[in-house]
Amino acid sequence: MAELRRSPELRRSPLYDRHVELGAKMAGFGGWEMPIEYTGRGVLAEHQAVRGAVGIFDVSHLGKARIAGPGAAAFVNACLTNDLRRIGPGQAQYTLCCEETGGVVDDLIAYLYSDEEVFLVPNAANTAQVVARLAAAAPAGVSVTDLHTGYGVVAVQGPACADLLGALGLPPGGTYMSFVDAEWKGHPVIVCRSGYTGERGYELLPRWDDTPALWDALFAAGGPLGVVPVGLGARDTLRTEMGYPLHGQDLSLSITPVQARSGWAVGWDKDRFWGRDALLAERSAGASRLLWGLRSTGRVIPRPHMTVASAAGATVGEVTSGTFSPTLRQGIGLALLDRSVQGGDTVNVDVRGRPSPMTVVRPPFVRSSPK
Repeated sequence: MAELRRSPELRRSPLYDRHVELGAKMAGFGGWEMPIEYTGRGVLAEHQAVRGAVGIFDVSHLGKARIAGPGAAAFVNACLTNDLRRIGPGQAQYTLCCEETGGVVDDLIAYLYSDEEVFLVPNAANTAQVVARLAAAAPAGVSVTDLHTGYGVVAVQGPACADLLGALGLPPGGTYMSFVDAEWKGHPVIVCRSGYTGERGYELLPRWDDTPALWDALFAAGGPLGVVPVGLGARDTLRTEMGYPLHGQDLSLSITPVQARSGWAVGWDKDRFWGRDALLAERSAGASRLLWGLRSTGRVIPRPHMTVASAAGATVGEVTSGTFSPTLRQGIGLALLDRSVQGGDTVNVDVRGRPSPMTVVRPPFVRSSPK
């Protein structure tokens, strides 16, 4: 496949050449040129491979940062929403970086190493901002280091993922959201029991330059298991089936954790974290809108920014994420809806000027068991 022309500002992962060799459709995502789907399969087949066997994603565009020094964990805990005191060393935690207004700058994963070290994985487009905010607030003795291109990230997801890791000599055990520093052929690899698909999975963080060799080894060992490469297109359909939010659509500076039903990732009893006062006030008063799932009753597919109306015709919200569910074979989506809307209600989504009925539900749309 001929090399694609790209905008000079787009960055490339250490696996870019592998994607080109596999005939991937490349596109800009979060400032990076990433694979959307692969020739000969497509989003539906890649999605089904993850639900039924094992798929491998390049998500090296995700950010990485290390916070280190005396009191580093306490400092992070005073900034981000979730409570690091809920977990111990060797465990990871989903958390949010908020503005003082309660809006979400980013959602990210915090890896707790010790009281003096926390490793963060933010979203690609927001890494620089998260790092800058933490660096500006860090006390003397606490360093904030941007390691965006220090590590690759390879996600191995699906029912057969543990067998694939075992074939490479990587540790396939551990509880959900735990991590270990492992080795592969003498090279360091962080292995975390996590993912963004709803299936059992692992996220592997090798050093940047070691990532291509690890990618090749996973495919060499995974043939008998039905392993396939998976692009960001299927990553989106998989996460939407689980109702997982995507920053910039279902969470944003204008969509708070309370509105997005992400309050479980907030340490409400903590004395300090960015956005605490605004979020406490919103939770006490009750959010004016809430994130719900939409399940199409026909053949249409909801898409972001489509208007949602009540059965009586009043505008009650907007679709934030929407796609075709390969598992359910129907359109599904997430939408911010007026708090008067309840589960089980029928609403009408404006699809190219036509009101299309959909049922309001609580995600996930598909039951799975990543733990």
